[in-house]
Amino acid sequence: MFIGNFKYSIDSKGRISIPAKLRKYVNPESNDSFVLTRGTEKNIDIYPMDLWKVVVADKLAKLNTFDPKESRFVRMLLQEASEDKLDSQSRLMVPKSLIEYASIEKDVFILGAMNKIEVWNPEVYDDYIKASPYSYEDIAKEVMKL
Repeated sequence: MFIGNFKYSIDSKGRISIPAKLRKYVNPESNDSFVLTRGTEKNIDIYPMDLWKVVVADKLAKLNTFDPKESRFVRMLLQEASEDKLDSQSRLMVPKSLIEYASIEKDVFILGAMNKIEVWNPEVYDDYIKASPYSYEDIAKEVMKL
């Protein structure tokens, strides 16, 4: 499970380093391969290959491709998706289209988000948090009901 946050930067070639504290949670079955795609907000989602297959691909395969809404979702998710493998310095190449989608310039906010890693423009993430009409306490009370 990926947890924590980190402030890094993206290099001029579009590569980001995956922090060691997150890499330790990557299952060896992923073979250091990752899928990068657009998040549901203005962010980039990064899944180790083994989790991509279980968390995303298996669910996509069950969608009804004759349903226009489900087909559109599959297309929108996969059109920007790319696969990459960690290089010798634990970096991933981020496609230019994803960098533009997430409005990333130089600095990045990397967030461990359970079964994926999220990459944000730090200012966009701050705005996202501030825009919530609910407090952390209110959200916790509602979503963590037993």
